[in-house]
Amino acid sequence: MSSSFHLTQLRKWLLSSPPVEWAIQQTRELLLGALRQGPIPQHIAFVMDGNRRFARQHHIETVEGHNMGFEALARILEVCYKSGVKVVTIYAFSIENFQRSQYEVDHLMEIAKIKLAQMAQHGDLMERAILNVCFPYTSRDEITTAVRETVVDYLKPVPPRRRPFSETHIARNIRARHINSIQESREMLRETESSVEADTSDSMSSSTTLNPGSSVSAGQPEDATTTDTSIDGNNDLALGLPDVEAITPAMLEKHMFTHDTPPLELLIRTSGVERLSDFMLWQCHEHTKVCFLECLWPEFDLWHFLPVLWEWQREQRRRVLGSWGTRSHLMAPVKV
Repeated sequence: MSSSFHLTQLRKWLLSSPPVEWAIQQTRELLLGALRQGPIPQHIAFVMDGNRRFARQHHIETVEGHNMGFEALARILEVCYKSGVKVVTIYAFSIENFQRSQYEVDHLMEIAKIKLAQMAQHGDLMERAILNVCFPYTSRDEITTAVRETVVDYLKPVPPRRRPFSETHIARNIRARHINSIQESREMLRETESSVEADTSDSMSSSTTLNPGSSVSAGQPEDATTTDTSIDGNNDLALGLPDVEAITPAMLEKHMFTHDTPPLELLIRTSGVERLSDFMLWQCHEHTKVCFLECLWPEFDLWHFLPVLWEWQREQRRRVLGSWGTRSHLMAPVKV
């Protein structure tokens, strides 16, 4: 027992010595430089799981485990930003976490407030990338809110576009001319009693020519309003509502929390638990690599992160080569 304790202390002393720290720092920069030579995921999400388990294993308070978890987050953010990652989304607190003790919840909120404020002071890092903090958060609530806001947008009438040669515009002009012709015929009836039948016949023939589908007669001018209603119609387009078939996944995407960020390309969860736990359900698509690691979140560092990034880069190269192979096969000449 005492020998292992002394070995641990010796290792800590060696790692904290200036020459070893310098060598480790140079190695880190060299690895990050090599990593930037390949494709880099533009959006990475982390499920920071395992803080409480880490505290139990090391016989420390749960609050201290959460504190070390935020320190691990600061280290990983630096690696992400130096590698060229544009957006990092972290699952810091779920709504279900409110079921924990009030003491733990209060201290976790206070630690998050302090640590996030300290991270915000590093302007050189925050200016180059975006940090999305889901605190508290559930994906079900995000999707429900997006659907609700999409429906609200759908129910908003679309302002009508004025078209000079629309059917409604032409029909109104026809009815106006029809009414004017009736008024003219009545004036002619008052002026000359001898030509009543001839003038009435001309008026009826002109109205029939202008509006062939109407049963309007000279003595029934009120039917013009009925014709207007039948032409306009009472459908969604007449009411100014957009077509329901126009609702697409892209419209829902506009109301998601991550609508202005690149697509999620890599999701990492620590502690060995293999589930998403209601996190980024909409954002995980067919090209999102989901990786579950056995290490606990406070233990997660560059040496756990690099193998995941290298594997992601290999998959991207295979996908590109596969697409090029398919394209070359389609473009190859066919022998007859």
